Amino acid sequence: MLILANRLWSPRSTKPLLKPIPCNLTTTASPPQPPPDAAIADLVLKTDSQTLTRTLEKYPVEWTPDLVDRVLKILWNHGPKALQFFKSLDHHLTYAHAASSFDHAVDIAGRLRDYKTLWTLVARMRTRRLGPNPKTFSIITERYVAAGKPDRAIKIFFSMHEHGCVQELNSFNTILDVLCKSKRVEMADNKLFKVFRGRFRADTVSYNIMANGWCLIKRTPKALEVLKEMAKRGLNPTMTTYNILLKGFFRAGQIKEAWEFFLQMKKRKCEIDVVTYTTVVHGFGVAGEVRRARRVFDEMIGEGVLPSVATYNAFIQVLCKKDNVDNAISAFEEMSRKGYMPNSTTYNVLIRGLCHVGRMEKAMEFMERMRDDECEPNVETYNVVIRYLCDAEEIEKSLNVFEKMRDVNCLPNLDTYNILISAMFVRKKSDDMLVAGKLLIEMVERGFLPRKFTFNRVLDGLFLTGNQDFAKEILRLQSRCGRLPRRLKL
Repeated sequence: MLILANRLWSPRSTKPLLKPIPCNLTTTASPPQPPPDAAIADLVLKTDSQTLTRTLEKYPVEWTPDLVDRVLKILWNHGPKALQFFKSLDHHLTYAHAASSFDHAVDIAGRLRDYKTLWTLVARMRTRRLGPNPKTFSIITERYVAAGKPDRAIKIFFSMHEHGCVQELNSFNTILDVLCKSKRVEMADNKLFKVFRGRFRADTVSYNIMANGWCLIKRTPKALEVLKEMAKRGLNPTMTTYNILLKGFFRAGQIKEAWEFFLQMKKRKCEIDVVTYTTVVHGFGVAGEVRRARRVFDEMIGEGVLPSVATYNAFIQVLCKKDNVDNAISAFEEMSRKGYMPNSTTYNVLIRGLCHVGRMEKAMEFMERMRDDECEPNVETYNVVIRYLCDAEEIEKSLNVFEKMRDVNCLPNLDTYNILISAMFVRKKSDDMLVAGKLLIEMVERGFLPRKFTFNRVLDGLFLTGNQDFAKEILRLQSRCGRLPRRLKL
């Protein structure tokens, strides 16, 4: 276990194990080169911050905003390294960051809750006349809301003009959407919508956002009130409005009401689209009515509405959860035969279904098939496999999968670390506690803030297994993260 753990955190050697033998055979295949964005991300991860600026200056590539944005996306789950990359490239002699790259950096700083860096970036955007724009403020408000600071997000919305960005209807709709999607529709309604809908001339989009907000917290009567108010103000509901309400009924478990609403839509000659049918298929399936879901799926084709990849994804998920995973595989194969290209969601849903019934080998086969379909496994894919391996107490296998993530530049996220750290407590071994400690240190270095429960659990495990020196290191780390050390006799 410890040998494997040490391999996970030691830098990969770039020196070949054997000296290359000169060979002139033209049939020798050279290994495929990684795309430039992946190669640069790998370089950033391996290079220390002191030499990164010089390394990037000499790197033989034509820097473009698109390339930089792609690298930032790859480095997303290593926030400190991503910001180091952005900062180092900001000193480049021939390249200047675009507004899109600044927005990515602002988003990463917000996720890290590094608000000083966030506002420094905003000021720099304004100095360079690159913004900030409404999208920038959408990112900022979303990050503050995610951090549990919705009131601060509202204040930021009203201070946009101080940063040279005027509030208008789109930005008003954006702050409503951010609050509603975080299930704070009552705050959005009381502090913004009721007070300022006249000033910003709320449109159909505004009302759709509010209706969706009420549906997200399963208060469909309030969503219907929004629909009535739209009509009073002379705004015509759109298919998006009806689809929001339909999904709301299903989410609230109001299956009868959902079906009646769907029939009313057909009776009123609404132009029912693929989103409507997908909602009904998924809604019936989640409620356990798989046969009705299948009938609606078949009916949509008869009505001349072709299913989308999202429809197949919903149907495959339903079959995995409420029916039989073999039927889900059949639907997957049917989808491929009909010329639909499965996406990462399709594969993740099916892999989760296979893992859930213990068919891990088949799940791994589909992971390989993803690569054949040029649909690389993402962090969600790896998390599903790692979780189920941990549940089966296959700890070494789960760590091997974790190591594979690093090899393909798929950086772990907060869920990955939480899954693995929890798994280290199953066997209560001293070596497992050391691995949990190392995982905790790595996640903090990558910008993730563990819960106090996680810190204390790892500390307890280290103390109980005789790893007091390592426990002291974790205590110092806990203090640096703003978590107060417990009063313990070390």
